Amino acid sequence: MNAQELALNIAVNLGRIGRWACEGRRERLDQFMKETEEFVAKLEKAPKSARFQTTFDAFLTAFNNLRKDVRMEPVWAEMMFTWANILTHRARLA
Repeated sequence: MNAQELALNIAVNLGRIGRWACEGRRERLDQFMKETEEFVAKLEKAPKSARFQTTFDAFLTAFNNLRKDVRMEPVWAEMMFTWANILTHRARLA
């Protein structure tokens, strides 16, 4: 997978994770969090444009903070939805 495909896969998973946080489905959230972490690790190593790197660096900071403090509540889920949206739009720059 190239950087664009990885960014889009991460975005899709973030949307799922946000939904499951709102629904209280911790087991599914954990399953996709693990998969997302694997995609993130691959994207860290993949060649990326300088314009996308800035977005990715900001995402990494936010994602690392969110995954350390998973909350089954709307505010936490909204952060996942926000990053899903950002990555979806910025993936073409990857």
